[in-house]
Amino acid sequence: MITLQTLQAFFAETRQKGAAATPPWSIDGTCRWSYFFVDQDGDLLLPVAEHLQAQGYEFVGITEPDDDDDPYFYLQLDRVERHTPESLHARVEQLYALAEESGIADYDGMDVGPA
Repeated sequence: MITLQTLQAFFAETRQKGAAATPPWSIDGTCRWSYFFVDQDGDLLLPVAEHLQAQGYEFVGITEPDDDDDPYFYLQLDRVERHTPESLHARVEQLYALAEESGIADYDGMDVGPA
């Protein structure tokens, strides 16, 4: 489970990386957030995608397993929005709950980049 402390460290690290990027960008502004879900059955990820699309998320795709060492399908949904560590922590808790309610393996985390 992703903790608030983990997200605070993530924000601090990403602030440094964003400031050094060309062009520079800030995690404290509006960014493109990517959220990931996993399951061994790609079809089980589709209702999650549909549910989140209805809430304004952009469906990016479902990646198929590469090999036997990683037998999971990965669902990626993006959303352009602004977060603090606290607001992202609340979102992450909602997404963990959605994964559990949907009967899929897991919510697998997020990534961020400039909008």
